[in-house]
Amino acid sequence: MYKGDITTRKGRRNAWLDALFVDHAVLRLLWTNFAVVVPGKLYRSNHPTPGNLRRFARKVGLKSLINLRGQAKNGSDALSREEARRLGLDFYDMAFESRGAPHKERILRLAGIFQQMQGPALIHCKSGADRAGLVAGLYILINGGTAAEAMRQLSWRFGHIKHSKTGILDDFVRLYQQTAEGRKQFLDWVREEYDEEGLRAAFRAGRVAEFINGRLLRRE
Repeated sequence: MYKGDITTRKGRRNAWLDALFVDHAVLRLLWTNFAVVVPGKLYRSNHPTPGNLRRFARKVGLKSLINLRGQAKNGSDALSREEARRLGLDFYDMAFESRGAPHKERILRLAGIFQQMQGPALIHCKSGADRAGLVAGLYILINGGTAAEAMRQLSWRFGHIKHSKTGILDDFVRLYQQTAEGRKQFLDWVREEYDEEGLRAAFRAGRVAEFINGRLLRRE
């Protein structure tokens, strides 16, 4: 439906149709999953529609937008990028997985973005549940917070289902908590000790939870 062009009336119409009905933005018009991670510094949400992004910018004075879906090349992506430009927000593509062990190099790249970005910033994935929860937790850990504080960002109240394949994100934070917290700074642990392949091999998801999360809810 969406062919990558929003400069024409037809292209913009198709972008909206794709966003609303293919990417499920119709569900995100009112339900934004917006929440504070650190007041005045970092906020989280699902993929914002242009109108919601404007409202968030006015509400908290956003300066940066971090897209955790990467370059999705769909209507939602095109419309939010355009609105970010209109609002003068710094825009970062920082793709993460919701059902895989977090990649070491992506965590380190994210840490660089956190260091250089203008705040306040908004992070978003599609639903604002899994990748947004992980990256909110990473922000807390990178800035000296505890694993327990980070784990609160991976909560059912945001729609995160820890017994499905997305539970590997919880296990990542728990691995740091059990093996290094109090002994080594988080980023040093990521660089020097984190075993991405080992975490992936050890994780097992619940079948019923994954059926609900992956098949019924069709979450990314």
